[in-house]
Amino acid sequence: MLKININVGVPCAFLKFIRLAVFSSLMILVGCDQSNAGESSAGNLGAINHVAGQDINWFSVNGYHVPGTGGGYCCIMLPNKWRSGLMTHIEWEVDPNPHEKIPRLTKGVGFEPKALAEHEAKYRRYSADVPIPEYEGACGLTVHLLTCHQVKVTTSCLAPELPNYPIKDPSDMQEPATCEK
Repeated sequence: MLKININVGVPCAFLKFIRLAVFSSLMILVGCDQSNAGESSAGNLGAINHVAGQDINWFSVNGYHVPGTGGGYCCIMLPNKWRSGLMTHIEWEVDPNPHEKIPRLTKGVGFEPKALAEHEAKYRRYSADVPIPEYEGACGLTVHLLTCHQVKVTTSCLAPELPNYPIKDPSDMQEPATCEK
């Protein structure tokens, strides 16, 4: 147990905050620990939504759940060496009308339950099994959610706006009226 004893008039709430910050930092580091460090490494998990007019409520990769499109969420374990047939299972939930006006409760805190339930009933869930492209060293996994429920992933260490980034699909694509199977 970490003990901090400071007697210089520091408020108790501040000391509790410092203890919580130190404890949380240690837990994050422990959460990214690797039990088989020689075989896999931890990396960040994020997603990019390429579809205009919809929001991603959450997504998951092999059970690692991330709110929204995330970015920098720790950790997903990836094999240190890529192997043929390496796949990942992606699930995600879409809000097709994120700008819909939902009536608020009379006191302004929260939404009217029936209206919120009607809005949430329009959410759509999808899943896909996606091949992980060949890599030499991975910085994590970035999921690209495209039109027609298509998904691409990359382990690239580059930022998406750089010219050598492997996925070139445009952002803010319009969902077509029909999707090819």
